[in-house]
Amino acid sequence: MSLQEILNHRRAVRHFDPAKPIDETTVKKCIELASLAPTSSNLQLWEAYHVTDKQVLEQLVPACLDQKTARSAQQIVVFVTRQDRYKQHAKAVLDFEEGNVRRNSPAERQDKRIKDKAMYYGKLIPFTYSRCLGLWGLVRKGLAQCIGLFRPMTRQMSESDVRVSVHKSCALVAQTFMLAMSEAGYDTCPLEGFDSWRVKKALKLSYNTEINMVITCGIRVPSGVWGERFRLPLEETYHKV
Repeated sequence: MSLQEILNHRRAVRHFDPAKPIDETTVKKCIELASLAPTSSNLQLWEAYHVTDKQVLEQLVPACLDQKTARSAQQIVVFVTRQDRYKQHAKAVLDFEEGNVRRNSPAERQDKRIKDKAMYYGKLIPFTYSRCLGLWGLVRKGLAQCIGLFRPMTRQMSESDVRVSVHKSCALVAQTFMLAMSEAGYDTCPLEGFDSWRVKKALKLSYNTEINMVITCGIRVPSGVWGERFRLPLEETYHKV
C-alpha cells in the first residue's frame, strides 16, 4: 500500500472480528519496525509489551474500562516509557557513536566529535534526565531561563517537561507501530481510557514504568468503525508563515 492508502486504512477500530486471528510474528515485526521511529537524543526510553496470553488479555479488559475494543482484541500491545534507564541507554548510544565516528568521519575530526558526544551523553544527558523530587528540574529550569536571556536555549527543562518529552518520543513509536500494522492489513485502536495501575499490575511492570499507550489489535468487523472519518478543515490547522 502507498502511504496515503495506509493512512486512509488506519482507523480507531472499536470491534474486532473474533473469527479472524492475527499472526504474532507479524505483530512482533511491526514492533520492530516501530523501533525505527525517532526518539529524543536517540535514547529510546520505551518498551513494548506484546500481550498474547488469553489470561492476561482478560485481565486487561477491566483495566481498559471494559471497552469493546479491548474485549474483542486478538492481541494488545502496551507501550511504556522507561525514563529510569537514561544512564544505560546513554552509555549504549555513546559506545555506538564512538565506533560510528571512527568508521564514518574524517580522521582529523574524529577526536573532536567523540569528545563532543562524550560530553553530551556522559554529562548533559544525565543532568537533563535525572530526577530528585522536582528539585533538579527547578535548578535546570532556572539555569535555562538565565542562559536564555543571552542566547537561544531549550527552556523546557523541568522534571515534568522532560517527562513529557519522553512520552512524546514513545508516542512516535506507537504511531509508527499502528502504521506498520495498517500496512500489514491489521487494525488497531489507541486507548487513552485505561486504569494505569491495573495495566501495570496485569503486566507485572516495575514502579518506574509509565504507561504511554494501550493499543488493541485485530481485524475489524464491518461495524468496527463508526461512520465516516471527521477531521477539522485544513484552514483551521494549517498556517503558512
